[in-house]
Amino acid sequence: MRHDIHQHLWPDAFVTALRARTAEPYVKGADLVTQEGAFPIDLENHDPEARIALLDRDEIDVAVLSLQPSLGIERLAGAERDELELAWVEGTRALVVGSGGRFRAFAPWRIVDGFVGTSVGTSALLDPEAAPTLLAEVDAGAGVLFVHPEAQDSLPPGRPEWWNWTAGYTAQMQRAYFSWLAAGRERLPSVRIVFAILAGGAPVQHERLVHRGVDVRSTLDPHTLFDTASYGRRAIELCIETFGVERLVYGSDTPVIDAQPTLDAVRGLGDSVTQILQHDTPERLLA
Repeated sequence: MRHDIHQHLWPDAFVTALRARTAEPYVKGADLVTQEGAFPIDLENHDPEARIALLDRDEIDVAVLSLQPSLGIERLAGAERDELELAWVEGTRALVVGSGGRFRAFAPWRIVDGFVGTSVGTSALLDPEAAPTLLAEVDAGAGVLFVHPEAQDSLPPGRPEWWNWTAGYTAQMQRAYFSWLAAGRERLPSVRIVFAILAGGAPVQHERLVHRGVDVRSTLDPHTLFDTASYGRRAIELCIETFGVERLVYGSDTPVIDAQPTLDAVRGLGDSVTQILQHDTPERLLA
């Protein structure tokens, strides 16, 4: 079974909950409004049948779904946050059950029966007070933790529209990964962790770590993985050279971006690499 471990799909109940809101995040007409700004959104991209057709086109058997923290939901007050997250959980549970095995999912900021792991934002690793009980529970169950960028603040004056998506999200992920290197594995020895978007390109910083006396061999942890979403051949090859091919898993960030460039890059590395990134390592991760 070939896996894509980084996709986002909004069930109808979640979209309804977003449309009922007047404060960020919410959907109004054809726009998604978050603390980062207003963005056009095509909700047809969240149609389950259309998504399965897309999986078939890309020759992917299983999409692992998550609720992206970049919506900013975790910044809401408790009741508001729970309403949105639980609407997604219940709607996604039904999608997973009815998909004939084509969908699996990470539960947002919680452990839920029937889900293959837990998704969190970078603050879970950067802020010791963000989710200590949850992380301890994931560790106790030797569970899977998927770490994804959180919402940025509004665009700084004079910056281009792509600023938060590149400079912001990647910097978050690098800080989260280095926080994990510094103390995360010691605190959570049994967690299987996946950093989205190659941890913001963190492997390129390993040579700087050497200059500060860090033994980078200690980073070769078989249960710390990186998904390929948004990257191409050069970045993926660098990560393979740094960590080994078994440390990467294929992720696309569908439907936020077009999966095709990353998919082509992975498959361009050959059948054996594709087998490891799309089948062998995801199967080991989600077992």
